[in-house]
Amino acid sequence: MQTIENIEKTIKENLAVMLYFSAPTCNVCHALKPKLLEAIDANFKEFKIVSVDVSVEQEMAAHFNVFAIPTVLIFLDGREFLRKSRHMSVDEVIREIQRPYEIMTS
Repeated sequence: MQTIENIEKTIKENLAVMLYFSAPTCNVCHALKPKLLEAIDANFKEFKIVSVDVSVEQEMAAHFNVFAIPTVLIFLDGREFLRKSRHMSVDEVIREIQRPYEIMTS
């Protein structure tokens, strides 16, 4: 079971973190997740990925102000850098984090 404290610690201790908020009943979430994880893995070696099931962890969703699924939060160097909800493409997410990520890791 994840706690808010654990996730906050993960965000602080890692250069790049993606929180993926979804639920078992969300078809878009299930279609998007494997493609997004694969793209993150292929492009960004330093990323730590945390999946949050909002049907179980409503408190976690509320803590991060997540009110729609799927929602992706990208944290770079401990700060929220990108927030995408519902309608997003894998390419769009990758494109938006590519440059700042490269600057941080070079």
